[in-house]
Amino acid sequence: MGQAVARVVEAEPALVLAARFDRPDAGGEGLVSQDEALRACDVVIDFTRAEASAALAAHCAARGGPALVIGSTGFEDAQLAAVREAAARIPIVRAGNFSLGLNMLIGLVRRTAAALPASDWDIEVTEAHHRRKVDAPSGTALMLGEAAAEGRGVGLGQVARRTRDGITGERSEGEIGFSVIRGGGIVGEHSVIFAAEEEILTISHSARDRALFARGAVAAARWVAGRPAGEYDMQDVLGLT
Repeated sequence: MGQAVARVVEAEPALVLAARFDRPDAGGEGLVSQDEALRACDVVIDFTRAEASAALAAHCAARGGPALVIGSTGFEDAQLAAVREAAARIPIVRAGNFSLGLNMLIGLVRRTAAALPASDWDIEVTEAHHRRKVDAPSGTALMLGEAAAEGRGVGLGQVARRTRDGITGERSEGEIGFSVIRGGGIVGEHSVIFAAEEEILTISHSARDRALFARGAVAAARWVAGRPAGEYDMQDVLGLT
């Protein structure tokens, strides 16, 4: 993703790729230290891991900038709290997915879940990614689950079913299930299934190239530059909220 973002930025005449940095032991041509990079830029685009993103957000907040676009996933509660605390001092766009199509899907899932009663319609979220992805379910799958839960007026934590194994008993009414596939070089596949006794509705999104996420992240970077402090997401960037 870092390489994909760099290519998109370099192709935009109005933007400058000010610096590239990685973890200290990463090495690589053209990389600079984190502090040097932060001094050089207005916005940092960060696709790393949750713990690194939380630490970066705290560091940027302590120095009063730059703004952040965070595409990392797999955050624990303490890490999310660190990002929220940082967002009180700097503008941060954090999203589990930067695809325009996927963010439209989130809106459709929310509206569909609100319209179809839980007593008749079961919801399952399925996702597939490459073998190198370290968190499951994906951040995008959780966003879709949260949209479905929000449509039904409940918290996802109350109704989420992450795993099924063995004799599980009958499905609980209102449950939102998750299924995960990891393999090969799958870029990203997400589907939300609304299943009734007599019919099934499936809404899905397929990512074909990581460049689409890079373009979305760069659009978020252009949008967040100069914004007031706060935590934003792609729904804000796209004007959907």
